[in-house]
Amino acid sequence: MQAVTVSPKFQIVIPQAIRTQLNIVAGQKFQVLAFEQRIELLPIESAHQLRGFLPGLATDVPREDDRA
Repeated sequence: MQAVTVSPKFQIVIPQAIRTQLNIVAGQKFQVLAFEQRIELLPIESAHQLRGFLPGLATDVPREDDRA
């Protein structure tokens, strides 16, 4: 576990070991959530980045006539 300090501008620096482990890059965007007594950072991913993240999902399901 590593400790960080909140700056006077309420900023923190994510330790390098964690940035490396999670492949975090400069400019990457995160959603910030307050959950119980902690802060969670969830990476925001574009639809393009999410393509194929559910291998084996059936995409040949019958669709209603008014659906593309």
